[in-house]
Amino acid sequence: MNIDIDNLKKKILYRSQYRGTREMDKLLHSFVLKNINNLDKEKLLNLEKFLNIEDEKLYRFYNNIDENLQFEDSYILNLFKQFKLDIR
Repeated sequence: MNIDIDNLKKKILYRSQYRGTREMDKLLHSFVLKNINNLDKEKLLNLEKFLNIEDEKLYRFYNNIDENLQFEDSYILNLFKQFKLDIR
């Protein structure tokens, strides 16, 4: 399967910015901006899948309310968990 990396990145950036809640828009878009250029094709595809997880589940995981988020790529999960949103 031939994947256009630039188009994939654009799709991921768009999806991260338009989630439905302002808080998750800010959190996920900042997270993606920080990491998108450091990921290879496989990780980008996994990040795209990660962004399909419901906001509530991601919010609960990020804020240590629920530690049991099931996702196939532990690298992406760990990046997200360790990400610190700069609210300045």
